[in-house]
Parts: sequence; C-alpha cells; structure tokens
Amino acid sequence: MKVTIQPSQLKGSIQTPASKSSMQRALAAGLLTKGKCIINNPGHSNDDKAALKVIEAMGAAIDSTGDQLIIESNGVNPLTNEVNCGESGLGIRMFAPIIALSEKEITIHGEGSLLDRPMDFFDEIFPQLGVKIKSNHGKLPIVIKGPLQPANIEVDGSLSSQFLTGLLMVYGASTNSFAGEALDSDNSIVSIKVRDLKSKPYIDLTLDVMKQFGLRVPENKNYEEFIFHTDSSLFPPVGSGRAVYTVEGDWSGGAFLLVAGAIAGPITVRGLDLTSTQADRAIVDALMAANAGIAMDAKGIQLHPTPMDGFYFDATDCPDLFPPLVALAAYCKGKTTIKGVSRLLHKESNRALTLQDEFDKMGVTIELNGDLMVIHGGGVVKGADVHSHHDHRIAMACAVAGLKSDSEMVIEDAQAVNKSYPDFYNDLKSLGASVSLPHQHFNL
Repeated sequence: MKVTIQPSQLKGSIQTPASKSSMQRALAAGLLTKGKCIINNPGHSNDDKAALKVIEAMGAAIDSTGDQLIIESNGVNPLTNEVNCGESGLGIRMFAPIIALSEKEITIHGEGSLLDRPMDFFDEIFPQLGVKIKSNHGKLPIVIKGPLQPANIEVDGSLSSQFLTGLLMVYGASTNSFAGEALDSDNSIVSIKVRDLKSKPYIDLTLDVMKQFGLRVPENKNYEEFIFHTDSSLFPPVGSGRAVYTVEGDWSGGAFLLVAGAIAGPITVRGLDLTSTQADRAIVDALMAANAGIAMDAKGIQLHPTPMDGFYFDATDCPDLFPPLVALAAYCKGKTTIKGVSRLLHKESNRALTLQDEFDKMGVTIELNGDLMVIHGGGVVKGADVHSHHDHRIAMACAVAGLKSDSEMVIEDAQAVNKSYPDFYNDLKSLGASVSLPHQHFNL
C-alpha cells in the first residue's frame, strides 16, 4: 500500500515509542525468570508481538492490563513443538538458545526477509552445547532439541551481537538454576569467548536487562570474554525473580523523529534517556557533527532547522542509524561519509544498495566504497515514487526525506513500519505533517 508525504512544517511535542530492543530482551528475561515479572510501557510493534507469542508458546502466562504486562513463568516449558519469530532478527537469534533449554524437539519458523538471513551460527555452536540441530542449509526453519548445556565456547561476534545476547541470557539463567541444573556443582566457572564483537552497546543493554531481572550477570573482560561464576559469593544473582521493568523509549525509532525535527521542525522529542545503553543514542553525536539545531533539557530534545554541513560518522556499532543518517545527510551541504556498510548486508533488505537506489530517485547521489558510504547532500531533494523494499527503516527514511522535498513523496509498501514503529505516520501527522493515511490498511 502507498502513503504520500507532502512537504510539511512540523511543530509540537511527541513521545517516542517503546524500544523493541528493550522490550524483546525483557520478554526473554521474563520467561527465564521464575515467578512473576511486571513490564511497564510495553511495545506493540510486530516484532514485540512475535516475541510475546514465543514466550507464551514456551510456557509463560501473560496478563495485559493497560500500559503494563504481567508475566508468570516457571522457566522454559514448551506448550507446542513449533514457534514463529515473525520477521525479527533479534527474536530468532535470542530465542533459539532459550528454546534449546528444553528437551522437547522444537521447530523454529520465520517470515519474510528472515527466511534469507544466515543461521549458520547455530549449526556451529549448538552441537558444542549438547543441542541437536537441523537447519535448511543454514537458513530457517531450524529444528532443535536440547537441553542446552552451558560450556566453555568461543563465538564469532562479527555478524551480529544478537546471537551472543541469547547465549548470555541462557548462561545467566542456567547458573542461577532458574532454567534447570545445567552445570555440574563442581564447575565453578564457565565462559563465552568472543571474536570481533560488533554492536557492543547492545550487549550492554542485554547485561542491564539481565541484572534487572535477577539473572546472573557475567564478568565482562573487555567484550572478549564473559565469565559466569557459579560460586554465588563472587557474582551473585541480584534479583528475587520478581522484577519490575520499564521498557525504554526507542532511540532507533526516535532517531527518525530527531532527524525530522532537524529538517522540518521545530519539535520536541520526549521519552529518550540520554544515559541509555542503546546503540542508536549515537544519533545525537551525528546531529551535533552536522551542526543541526539541537538542544536538550528536562522536557526532552528540541530540534529546529538550521543550515547543516556534511559530516563523518562511524555507524559500525549502530548500523540501524544508516537510514535516518542518509535522510539527514541529504539536507547537509557537501559530502557526508558514514562507516560500517559491511553491517548492512543481512538486514530486512541490503540497506546499502536499497538506500542508494531509493535516494537516487530523489536526486541524492550515494557512493559505496568498501565499508564507506558517501552521500552528496545539500541540493534539491526531489519528491519521487519510492519503495520500502519491505524494510521498515527504509520506509521511515523516505518519509522523513519527503518532509522538505520539492514535491510529494509516495512510498510503496509503506506498511513495513509496523515491524518496529506502527504509529510512525500517525506521529508525523500529529506534528503537522501532511500524510495520506489509509487507516484500513494499518495495524494500529
């Protein structure tokens, strides 16, 4: 379906959506933590909904009351032999090790672009942990049978930190005896060594969620080794299994709002924690590097249009920022260089090529040179008929770019935003953007 964005002036204040990175980790931790957990400010993106279905299938009881979820769990106790992670890359990579704690044979499915993402990691690692696995030549669906037995292993962290997130949670639960007696009593230490870890801030978020839910948090040796001490006097569990967790505002979705304000404001964006461990908090650094009109106070982050300059930014640890950064760079005078293109291959689309193709329709030239993307900005951004390639962040980047284009921006497959930010177009509209919004097609 199509959404049309007319050139617009934005004004007002907006609350950011709940972070799906924070939400999905909280749901996983709630499943692993015996007892009752309360999650405040839960998200409702498609990825969040898929994660809820996974933990219900794995035995968690969920009660939704207003802006709160109550989870009761006794660990991983599957009610079915099949689960579906939707299109969530974090979901499949994080939940597969958790599901593998069960002795039951489980088939894990996915949808859309997730079917093409590599899952070779599990083929390599699971047999080392006592898990039987059958995959579709390194792709979904995969069939696994545990129980997973934590052991000293070494993993490759260069493709995604999400694989490591699931392992850390499983080890933290197992050494707490929340998910079963997986370790011998004589085994005082078990560790995960990591080569070339990318997106370290997301591991910080994982460790923070583990701490808040009372899972045992490992000793972090410079992100090269994570050591779990089963001697409770060294690194004891910090919770009672009755966590109360508030899902953070989403810096990934908020980044598009911030860029929208810098291009077409003034607006105030509320609900973003400047001390967050979310990797995409780095959008603030990029805005400052571009000399954007940005100010921060207790009310939120204020953005207003001002002449902006091309900038350099390393997005290796925050590759989801590429789409909003390209929209920002289109309105910056001169060249902008963004590092980290190698992280874009296995997303909902090949984002480097997709951004190049769609922004070329707007008259914005993007060069790809190895790990670098160079955007030539500062000219007229043309309104155009563009396509999301079923990628939520591409759809949002095109919409933001259309706020000050010379004519309307028509986005095909615009409903892709439901994956992470289903209220995105409504939120733009609430700020004064002229947005055609065929409600009947939206999952709102």
